Amino acid sequence: MSLLSRIAAPTARHDVARLVAALLAEHPGVRPEGPEPAGPKPPGVRPEGPAKRPAKRSALPTGPTGLGTSAARITGRRKDVEGPGVPELYCPPALRDDPALAEEVNARLLAWAEEIGLYAGRLDRVRAADFGRLMMLAHPDTDDPDRLLAAGKCALAEWATDDYYCDDETMGSAPALLGAHLGIAYAAIDPAHPPLRYVPAVEQAMQDDPVRTALRSGFAHMARYADSSQLARLNHEVAVLFVGYGQEGSWRSQGRMPAVWEYLAHRQINSFVPCVAMTDMVGGYVLPAAEYADPRVRRAVTMASTAATLVNDLYSMAKEHRSDSVEFNLPTVLAAEEGCTPREAVERSAAIHDELVRTFETEAAALAVTGSPQLRRFLAGVWAWLGGNRAWHSGSPRYTSTTSAPS
Repeated sequence: MSLLSRIAAPTARHDVARLVAALLAEHPGVRPEGPEPAGPKPPGVRPEGPAKRPAKRSALPTGPTGLGTSAARITGRRKDVEGPGVPELYCPPALRDDPALAEEVNARLLAWAEEIGLYAGRLDRVRAADFGRLMMLAHPDTDDPDRLLAAGKCALAEWATDDYYCDDETMGSAPALLGAHLGIAYAAIDPAHPPLRYVPAVEQAMQDDPVRTALRSGFAHMARYADSSQLARLNHEVAVLFVGYGQEGSWRSQGRMPAVWEYLAHRQINSFVPCVAMTDMVGGYVLPAAEYADPRVRRAVTMASTAATLVNDLYSMAKEHRSDSVEFNLPTVLAAEEGCTPREAVERSAAIHDELVRTFETEAAALAVTGSPQLRRFLAGVWAWLGGNRAWHSGSPRYTSTTSAPS
């Protein structure tokens, strides 16, 4: 079997999970299980393609909940999957699984990538990775394929920036060119405004590179659903992400393994924060800028995003071990610093993931009590994102296959 095999994560039992169920049940993207009602179709059925079956939700079990009860929820030794794979993780379940919606979003995403020349010659591997499924799993409070497509375009463009510029030698990445590439790429989402005589050169630079084209096209699509404060938030998070790419590029150019503390700080900025930041944009509401910027909210969101990115670390180990350059994931960094075995490093990485998730669980529950309705829904969406992200990583050939997914 492959190095990284599927896992069945334990269901987290907590107040936030109950909040997710209550909040998302009010929106058409998540419906109760049961037969399709007779008569006219309810609002929310997609205009294109056949009517969708009701999305299924994972059951949220009962048990001790609330602040101070986390120790009673999951006890005993961490169960391991067969072989040297990913351990069981403390993570919520995915709140729905709608393969038809995932397939529709994935097909549209692939058509867009082909149109702009992104991953030319590798689209079969992008198709197998099934980014449409990630969007379906991670954003269960909408079943609008166009909103999910907008998020998918932005996410795939960010992944392509990493693949083309930062860590995939087969796609032309070169540490010496990383800063120059990222600087121009950022102008694709936050446009440069040079004197008129230089505008044609800037425009040509945007059109000559598929990554820049993807960033500009994807973020323009999201602008249909986001207000100016949300777009400013997203631009900021991508700028921070690019700082993280540059930091990793410096390690590569030096052939240096970072310290664990340094790597974890890096993983907070080189993370899924830009994807998580789109939660309200995809859901069709606006989290006020002041609440998103609240240090307590920022702490909760970044910890959740770091945990989600450590899931990526655990699942991407096989892909990264096939690279000829210095590669970075938390187990590798832990093993180098602490002199432990690879298996022990994986276990310690999983424990760090679990600590972050439990901390988010506690702090988000407290914020939900005092925050606005939009903040409660946003925190519920972040929690749902964690579950969808883990479910996608456990099955995507991008991480579980040695040949069929983009590097």
